[in-house]
Amino acid sequence: MKAFTVEKYGDQAGMRAADVPDPQVGSEDVLVKVHAAGINPLDIRIRNGDFQAFMPYRLPLVLGNDLAGEVLRVGSSVTRFAVGDEVYARPDKDRIGTFAEFIAVHQNDLAPKPAALTMTEAASLPLVALTAWQALVERAQVQPGQKVLIHAGAGGLGSIAVQLAKALGAYVATTASTATIDLVKEFGADVAVDYRTQDFEEVLEGYDVVLDSLGGDNLARSLRVLRPGGHAISVAGPPDPAFARELDANPVLRLAMTALSHKTRRRAKRLGVTYSFLFMKASGDQLRELNRLIAVGKIRPVVDRVFPFDETLQAMEYVEKGRAKAGKVVVSMT
Repeated sequence: MKAFTVEKYGDQAGMRAADVPDPQVGSEDVLVKVHAAGINPLDIRIRNGDFQAFMPYRLPLVLGNDLAGEVLRVGSSVTRFAVGDEVYARPDKDRIGTFAEFIAVHQNDLAPKPAALTMTEAASLPLVALTAWQALVERAQVQPGQKVLIHAGAGGLGSIAVQLAKALGAYVATTASTATIDLVKEFGADVAVDYRTQDFEEVLEGYDVVLDSLGGDNLARSLRVLRPGGHAISVAGPPDPAFARELDANPVLRLAMTALSHKTRRRAKRLGVTYSFLFMKASGDQLRELNRLIAVGKIRPVVDRVFPFDETLQAMEYVEKGRAKAGKVVVSMT
């Protein structure tokens, strides 16, 4: 089958189009013909080798973390899907590879594609929607009336997280560029801070939850807008000891993650707030929960641009250089 593979870690030069063997289908696997695949910053970081310490992929690696497609075959123990079903998913981190014609996905990681969405729209959602769900519902347990700050509200994750936080009944603030202020308000943001002209730390205070996707100084300043007892969750900040335990990391890696996040956790403790790092997990059941919100219009996908499959490398460059104005970039097989 045709696929885009990482031959060596580094920049775009380490990727190429290739012919690779069709995937093997286990007893609980579903073979999916990929119709569309989302592009994520995570793909770029994996390509660059940023996660080699705790995700030691064997090269060459077929890249890609989002898909929408059609079931071609099911394993002998599969009970949730049948040939011809339209599905979408973020495969497990150990079984990525959606930049390909076909992929085998465990049945528990798949969900029915929302009927109202096209394949390209559906392919834009799994990774960012699951990240938003696991941050706001599973970890922060956001309640109606709470104040939630979502950074980069026009981005792939931010655009869905703003909508989800609003669906949960939160009072939502977000940061955005001048050009996307009106757009994030359409998503449901009650307050939109123009990061080009305003400092969110001077505008916002007393927040219950912050979802940070930028890390660095942005995360440090985010801690200061939380109320005592508030919670900062970052998908870009330093990994913490809880994440090391979740990975069942070896003692050396646990020590390294503890050291990396020490400064941030100490700063949070002094402010009376908490910090945690989130690396989302695959979950077909959570996608089914999200399907209910999609069906009633509480969450809608935001697609910036669709590239043909043979331009996957150009699509990644487009994302890497920050050319997307809002939402996700998708590659389509059709």
